[in-house]
Amino acid sequence: MARFLIVDDHPLFREALSSALKVVDPQADIYEATSIEGALDVLDAHDDFELALLDLSLPGTSGFSGLIRLRASHPKLPILVVSGHEEPSLVREALTLGIAGYVPKSTSKKRLAEAIAKALAGDVYEPELPRSAPFESRPNGESRILQRLRNLTPQQLAVLELVREGRQNKVIAHELKLAETTVKAHVSEVLRKLGVTSRTQAVIEVARVDFAALKKGPR
Repeated sequence: MARFLIVDDHPLFREALSSALKVVDPQADIYEATSIEGALDVLDAHDDFELALLDLSLPGTSGFSGLIRLRASHPKLPILVVSGHEEPSLVREALTLGIAGYVPKSTSKKRLAEAIAKALAGDVYEPELPRSAPFESRPNGESRILQRLRNLTPQQLAVLELVREGRQNKVIAHELKLAETTVKAHVSEVLRKLGVTSRTQAVIEVARVDFAALKKGPR
């Protein structure tokens, strides 16, 4: 029995995704999570997931941070992004992160099922973007930061998310169940990998690839 994971914080979308999965595989064993932390817990507790369907706009994430954390923790897991963000540049950027495809939430159930089937077959699903919408590549600075974020370990990404929220090392240590000295080491390494010298600069750099902040859109 094939096992799937849906990661979305909206009950109606989870229901829609589950329904599409059942079209592709009526015997699908479906698990759900409403956050990246919840998804990681599910993946750590069970083996052999065929595919994860991931919303980019989740609580506690910004931009592609949730996707990057998931891929860093489980690099062999195929991930199909299902998002309300349909900007061509964002779709193209997401596809560079090695995902199994990108499906706008406005996609029909039939097309969504087709995307799932294609991902399961080992192919990459790319949505049909409006021809009138020109592709606008991200500034070089944003691309560099995105590449640097990909070099962070799952633990470093978790620390960075809390730094972005303004948490101090003691609070981060408590939330992640780490020693404060370990958190300090992670913060130092995060700053080094991002090429910045302070926590404030790190937050500013991460915001440059936070598409939710750059352009508000549907979830």
